[in-house]
Amino acid sequence: MGTSAATFGIKRIYAEPADDDGCRVLVDRLWPRGLSKENARLDMWLKEIAPSEPLRKDFGHMKERFEDFRQHYRQELENNPAVAALHDLAATHARVTLLYAARDPEVNHAQVLLEFIQQHPAPPGR
Repeated sequence: MGTSAATFGIKRIYAEPADDDGCRVLVDRLWPRGLSKENARLDMWLKEIAPSEPLRKDFGHMKERFEDFRQHYRQELENNPAVAALHDLAATHARVTLLYAARDPEVNHAQVLLEFIQQHPAPPGR
């Protein structure tokens, strides 16, 4: 187990920012439509952790493709150095909120990312 003490959560970026969000990290590759940078109240935009462009387009936020998408995105995350950036944030913040723009709160890449981070804690000494 790593030294990470943070609690991770997810939230739609269009929801009102809250004090208990902690460190707010946008995990989408594209900037959310119709949202100003000021209203986003971001601490970090970690676009490198988002699914690859081909995977994102193939998924198309279609529920029937979600399980296949989940499997492929998890494979991408296995070798993604941006995962270490989330572990680094977790070492210095009590809460890290992963922000996404998708409409569906259950069928989106942030859900997969949250599961992955919770199942793959920071390596010792990180």
